[in-house]
Amino acid sequence: MEVGFYGHVRQYLNIKDEIDAKIREVLMSGKYVQGPMLAAFEKEAAAYFGSRHAIGVGNGTDALWLSLMALGVGPGDEVITHANTFFATVEAIWTAGAAAVLVDCDPRTRNIDPARIEAAVTPRTKAILPVHLYGQCADMPAIMAIARKHGLLVIEDDAQGIDGRGDTFRQGELSDAVCTSFIIQKNLGCFGDGGMVFTNRDDVDATVRKLRNHGSAQRDHHSYGFNSRLDDLQAGVLSAKIRHISEWTDQRIAIARLYDAGLAECSHIERPTALPGYRHVYHLYVIETRDAAKRDDLLGFLTAHGVDAKTHYSIAIHRQEGFPWGKPCRIEGSLANAEKNAASCVSLPMFPELRPEEIQYTIEKVCEWDAAQG
Repeated sequence: MEVGFYGHVRQYLNIKDEIDAKIREVLMSGKYVQGPMLAAFEKEAAAYFGSRHAIGVGNGTDALWLSLMALGVGPGDEVITHANTFFATVEAIWTAGAAAVLVDCDPRTRNIDPARIEAAVTPRTKAILPVHLYGQCADMPAIMAIARKHGLLVIEDDAQGIDGRGDTFRQGELSDAVCTSFIIQKNLGCFGDGGMVFTNRDDVDATVRKLRNHGSAQRDHHSYGFNSRLDDLQAGVLSAKIRHISEWTDQRIAIARLYDAGLAECSHIERPTALPGYRHVYHLYVIETRDAAKRDDLLGFLTAHGVDAKTHYSIAIHRQEGFPWGKPCRIEGSLANAEKNAASCVSLPMFPELRPEEIQYTIEKVCEWDAAQG
């Protein structure tokens, strides 16, 4: 059996008529950039997310650095984040001109460890950038307590966590901005690339809107800015999909529970931790080999048997070749948990359209490998 990692085509076919209708609407409008479809989707997304503002931008990376810039983060400032995330998180900090400060993650959730944040704060610290890694929210109440104590900004990287929430909080409820990605493989993905900034701050909304459009809020009037606009065709695709996102999340959670139950007796892997009361949206279902040296063996075994497993992310930021490429960076304390995560992680297929037989086959193959370890 072949089990793919993505279900893009299946998802499209399931709601083809809805997506096609939105695309036709955009095409017939003749307005493809900053047109009525984008404006409508921004309102839909803000209402769904529960934020005052939603600003469509070119991609998730742009959402991060445009938010940092809109909040006044730049050269001479430090932004605290963690090392076991996708490269774009740190790349955005550098693009804004600030220094990245890397701290370790929590060994259970693999999200940023609030205790490590507190230890990394200096007079140059301007912001904290937590990532909702794999689809589970970071501990925002603890992070915000630190931010308030030290007068820091907080920008949430929600590229993997849309539709997620904590036990007592929603994303964006406590922070200055939330940034997400709409690239096709995300839980809410368009047919290319895209991103969005959510914020309850009117000043951030106004500034990001200008920055994304060459510094212009009025035709022929420009200040400092860039070109980073979510086009109306992608907004149309997302408008068709957003009404299904909660249902798709529920399906991901159901698949994760099947994986949890099926892999419960495996002694050579660790399953992901879902915190009580949190809505973990399982952008990724990541297991870890207890012995990091056996990770590649498990990955090879699964792919050889038709299961398209992958790694997210097999090289921590500070271990990337050439790090830090002449960019300002500081490592605060040990990054042992992040390094363990990178060395031992294996992502199993996870998308709402997975079929029961594919889930069961994947479980069987992981258990087969586990049993062979003795």
